Amino acid sequence: MPSSSHTDCVVHQIRNSLKYVVLKDKKEFMTDLKQVYQAPRRQAAEMALQELAQKWQYKYGYAIKGWTNNWDNLTHFFDFPLEIRKVIYTTNVIESFNSTLRKYTRNRLVFPNDESVYKALYMAIDKITRKWTHTLRSWGLTLNQFINLYANRCRI
Repeated sequence: MPSSSHTDCVVHQIRNSLKYVVLKDKKEFMTDLKQVYQAPRRQAAEMALQELAQKWQYKYGYAIKGWTNNWDNLTHFFDFPLEIRKVIYTTNVIESFNSTLRKYTRNRLVFPNDESVYKALYMAIDKITRKWTHTLRSWGLTLNQFINLYANRCRI
């Protein structure tokens, strides 16, 4: 969609970076890395990334390279208020949802027609969403931020 933006999962980027950091340095590296992804604004995050690179580039250059190569796709979430960032920084919920849908469709090898696929997916979605009982912390504040940004898309 023209009005949408793509962002990579920050949690997956962190996990990928930590694969290259030895255990004795992980705590210190993560303290420095938090300054990047928890920065209040994109400019502050860029400065924190430069500081991280200066400190760790020699030892863990490949971990830093992952952030610099994916920087544009990792930083779209800085365009949003902090309350919304807490909702969109990871794709785990989406991945879990898609995985569950695949589980329902994989068990049936053949569908007689397209409508049967739609019905199966509808029933799977209904079953999945019944498990969603937890509300997000400060959801009211987050919802207000969504309404402020997307008043024409949000209906209550």
